[in-house]
Amino acid sequence: MARLLELVLNDRKRVDAVPDNLLLLDYLREVAGLTGTKTGCDGGECGACTILVDDKPVLSCLTLAASVAGRKVNTVESLGQDGQLSAVQRGFHEKLGSQCGYCTPGFIMASVALLRSNPNPTDDEILDALGGNICRCTGYVKIIEAVKYAASLHGQGVAP
Repeated sequence: MARLLELVLNDRKRVDAVPDNLLLLDYLREVAGLTGTKTGCDGGECGACTILVDDKPVLSCLTLAASVAGRKVNTVESLGQDGQLSAVQRGFHEKLGSQCGYCTPGFIMASVALLRSNPNPTDDEILDALGGNICRCTGYVKIIEAVKYAASLHGQGVAP
């Protein structure tokens, strides 16, 4: 079966016909053409596919597209304004928070969710918020530094 999926994706209303069994990850990449969200483990263990649904981090590889009907969905493509990087994007860029970059969109979206709910997190709160995201290239030190830097930018008025 198929259904009409109506949602707000990256601040724009969309209506698409989707099969009932289509994963949100596949909807984003194949239907909406938003390839920033990455396929990692396909089992909810790595966090590479993290996006925000109503400002909460969600693993899109475990979520049916139909389940986000009527909701607000944001991907990494929604960040930044007027050609400027968001605070978290700047943090990851300026503090070298990524190595190969494959996991970075998921880390960025989990970090955005954290800073929207807690603009001044402790190291432990950062570790807890990013606990569902795995990076195989780094020891996480630079990622934590990137989020702390993003928090300081957010405190200066830059959107997370």
